[in-house]
Amino acid sequence: MLSKEEQKQKNKEFWDGYKQFMRGVSSSNGRRMNWINYPTDVKDLYVRLEVSHKGCSVNFDIQPKDASVREVIWEQMGELRVVLEKAMNYETFWDERYFGPTNMESSRISWRNDELNYFKDEDIPKIYAFLKARLLAFDEFYQEYKDILIALTD
Repeated sequence: MLSKEEQKQKNKEFWDGYKQFMRGVSSSNGRRMNWINYPTDVKDLYVRLEVSHKGCSVNFDIQPKDASVREVIWEQMGELRVVLEKAMNYETFWDERYFGPTNMESSRISWRNDELNYFKDEDIPKIYAFLKARLLAFDEFYQEYKDILIALTD
């Protein structure tokens, strides 16, 4: 078990390494990206990267406080499900009622690899590759369809 300070240092090293790994990789629209803080351009929609001893994941979180707005966005994503899953070319997990660490209800679409361990140094390059592949696939889909989501929330 790592101390709080050791965990903080490991996180910093991991995410600094990931920034380096993704340096020079542009969005499908040609824009420079901060891949760790993916800009959805839509309030209350987030792309979150998670790593732990239990695996790693790329998550698309739908978190409007208004449940009816979340439902409309969720329904739209459901209509885009076939296109999204084809673009991702990876098993997709759909969770309409997701409760995160703050216990706030949201909806989550995720892609995960439960076989990788953030605490095994030999898995770090595999985690980076997994996150990169999923983010680039998601970005290609999202750049194509984000205007629909923007229109729903305006």
